[in-house]
Amino acid sequence: MPPEAAPTGAAKLPHVVLMSMGGTIASRATDRLNITNYGGPGVPRVDPQDWIHDLPELAYIARVTTEDFRAPPGRAAGSEIYDDLVVVARRLNELAREPDVDGIVVTHGTNIMAEVAFYMNLVVKTHKPIVFVGSQRPWTGLSGDGPLNLYNAVRVAASKDAWNKGVLHCMNQNINAARDVMKTSAYRMQTFKGVDVGPLGFADPDRVVFYREPLRRHTFNSEFAGRAYPQVPDVEVAYGYQEAPGYLIDAMVAHGAQGVVIDGIGAGSATASQTEAIKRAQAKGVVVVMTTRTRSGRVQMTPRRAESHIVAGDNLQPEKARLLLQLALTKTHDIKEVQRIFDEY
Repeated sequence: MPPEAAPTGAAKLPHVVLMSMGGTIASRATDRLNITNYGGPGVPRVDPQDWIHDLPELAYIARVTTEDFRAPPGRAAGSEIYDDLVVVARRLNELAREPDVDGIVVTHGTNIMAEVAFYMNLVVKTHKPIVFVGSQRPWTGLSGDGPLNLYNAVRVAASKDAWNKGVLHCMNQNINAARDVMKTSAYRMQTFKGVDVGPLGFADPDRVVFYREPLRRHTFNSEFAGRAYPQVPDVEVAYGYQEAPGYLIDAMVAHGAQGVVIDGIGAGSATASQTEAIKRAQAKGVVVVMTTRTRSGRVQMTPRRAESHIVAGDNLQPEKARLLLQLALTKTHDIKEVQRIFDEY
């Protein structure tokens, strides 16, 4: 990568806020070859200011300020809850309204990063770029991907070409839409992909380049954006497989679920037992959305699905369909209106 030209004045550079929500990119290990069993008691985390110190190259592309939204030390890994999303979404909406802020980078753990980014894509009202980034290896790992990922994410957030594209995801030099991206491999660098539609563009060494834009509603034209959702209706996910039982859906409803996403087989189908449980759930006012475990291809609205009053989840991954259904249910339980929302987002 060619070196950036020296800045003529920091005040003229774009202002990018770097927000840490933790993750592997904010982790250290006991040695450089430890790239899978890092962090834990006695191992210091990477503070946001450490990134600034370790990446002096950032000063050539943006004025970077930091904010720390990591979970407190000692809290179990993977214990992120909906309340955390509410706090971050509120802050992102505040930052988006500040005229001095040109873009935002959010670091996050890769396990649920795609769905958290999609939630922000729905609830943050802004034309400015918000870029999620993480790493597959800890900050201290040999050949760690974190430094270049973070550098490129700041480049994307500082780019005027990234405006009006909703929340983005940038890792391994690929720029994907938050709606489309998913993690496809546990450890490999090329894990994040837009399986059906591919990347929007790339953070290439010479410049950030885009080739297309998202067409589904997001951020500044989302009907859910710009307001807080301290609580949302409970929605659960039921997985489809041979002889998958319906009693799990019954249990979800008994525990208060107002919506159920079926991660169906094939083009979006439930087992016979699940189908009977779906009818029982619908009789109690529960909204059911169908996705497919294939992770590629749309669940379409067919005559049979329409007769069954099941919402077609398009090509959304089930965890993202769950978030969209939660927000939809804050507005309506009408099946046709929920289907309209899934068709537009």
